[in-house]
Amino acid sequence: MSVRHALKARRGAVAAAMAVALAFTVAGCGDSGKDNKTTVGSSGQSKSTSSGKGQQSDPSPQQGNSTAKLAEATGGGGIVLTVNRVARDSGGFVTVSGQLRNPGAKSFNGTSDWAGTERDVLPSGDSVAGATLVDKVGKKRYYVLRDTGGKCLCTMGISSVDAGQAVPFFAQFPAPPNGTKEVDFQLPTFPTMTVPVSG
Repeated sequence: MSVRHALKARRGAVAAAMAVALAFTVAGCGDSGKDNKTTVGSSGQSKSTSSGKGQQSDPSPQQGNSTAKLAEATGGGGIVLTVNRVARDSGGFVTVSGQLRNPGAKSFNGTSDWAGTERDVLPSGDSVAGATLVDKVGKKRYYVLRDTGGKCLCTMGISSVDAGQAVPFFAQFPAPPNGTKEVDFQLPTFPTMTVPVSG
């Protein structure tokens, strides 16, 4: 084989190797930055899921489970308080979530009573910061947690509840001991409600 033919063969091999490498690179870039996975559902059919930003995530503790009704009470102005979820979180706290509904024909503006009367912390405005949990077995009362700025870890900005409106709420508390399965939840102007703690 002449030197000329050997150089031609070598160039062909290099070109083929570059084409293969380019094909792998293009295939790797076609992912568009999404982490796609295929899982098999209970029906046996496969379905594709993506971790892209547009995906709907599971409901947060704050959103709660709107179909469950652990307790319900009627307070001042005819407002109905429904507790949908009382759950322990991995951070060592309990989140209570539910809704405040106005079944009446007039707007309700007495929400400032729900903020409580604590004087040792900064007020959180129109909120449910006045809520408490009581562990009757452990004989302890728990108040809504506060952030480093003194604001409650709860729903804020509830200045009124319009006629027919349901406003979701949440409030986070220090977690009672793991053995505590039930607590009393109390929000000013509403009767005390005994609710189970999950998790």
